[in-house]
Amino acid sequence: MNSRERFAATVAFQPVDRPLMDYRGEPAVDSALCHRLRAADLDAALDVMAVDLRVIAPTYVGPALATDVAGEERDVWGIVRRPVANPTGTHMEPVNRPWAEMRSVREVEAYPWPRADWYDFSAFPALCDRYRESVVVFGRAGMMDLINGVSFGRGVEQVLLDIASRDDVGLALFRKRFEFMFEFARRGLESAQGRVDILFFGEDLGTQQSLIISPATWREVFKPYMEQMIGLAHQFGAKAMMHSCGSVAALIPEFIELGLDALQAVQPMAAEMTPETLARRFGGRLVFNGTMDTQGTLPFGTVEEVRNEVRSRKKCFASCGGFILGPCHNIQTDTPIENVLALYSEGAKGPS
Repeated sequence: MNSRERFAATVAFQPVDRPLMDYRGEPAVDSALCHRLRAADLDAALDVMAVDLRVIAPTYVGPALATDVAGEERDVWGIVRRPVANPTGTHMEPVNRPWAEMRSVREVEAYPWPRADWYDFSAFPALCDRYRESVVVFGRAGMMDLINGVSFGRGVEQVLLDIASRDDVGLALFRKRFEFMFEFARRGLESAQGRVDILFFGEDLGTQQSLIISPATWREVFKPYMEQMIGLAHQFGAKAMMHSCGSVAALIPEFIELGLDALQAVQPMAAEMTPETLARRFGGRLVFNGTMDTQGTLPFGTVEEVRNEVRSRKKCFASCGGFILGPCHNIQTDTPIENVLALYSEGAKGPS
């Protein structure tokens, strides 16, 4: 099977020669893979690793986003990030909160929100042609991503209070973020002329132990937005794939009812999210993308332990299908490159 045949079989819950494979890594991991594999760029490294999915993105052509401080980055939302070191690397973390003091919907409306026309999608047909033998993905975990996205500019605690109290300002911020993301997604899908296979968006709804909000709150505040993104994907002939960290098993039946095609991340250390549980309860009704443990096995296991986990995942989904092998989150910088390569070399073998 080639990647496209493998994708068609996967989303139809039919047998495959080996799992469809996806890749997500921190930039430093991308660079390390390219160095180890002597690859000119990440695309070339993914070719060597037999990864089936490829992500396309537009070019930013909007206003300059520079800051006055060396090393800082400003995004289109007005959020400034600064490099913060941790024991294994560096991450860009927000250092301002432009929406923290907003007290009225009028202030929300007056804010200089980004526009979809700050992005040039004209290269999408050429990108789809470039990846014509792969599975074309448009989007990322941060597309939609209302809770996280608004928290960056308002603070996590305040956003959770906004949700709990149905604060008008917090709800207006969710709406403004969604309006941009929906139009951004629509323009990308339209520009690709029906050649995007997967529209990828996210909403982190789980903690390690349970949902971060109640099912009733999800239904009232977030379900309508998710339904619109799924409908948009299907309107353009794409499958809808949503990212969520943590334990979201309680909402999976409702995701399926909404028409979600694939759930990405599948964090196996979270409650009720083991691959065996998901395959038993939802196999044949939802595609699961991820499952490889970025909290334990990948960073701290041996090469053979990684290979064993891959074999276990393949065996788990062998009878129900609908499985995309990949990490359950971005592969972090504390992960040995040998373990990353073991994941994909074992995944590229036939069924266990």
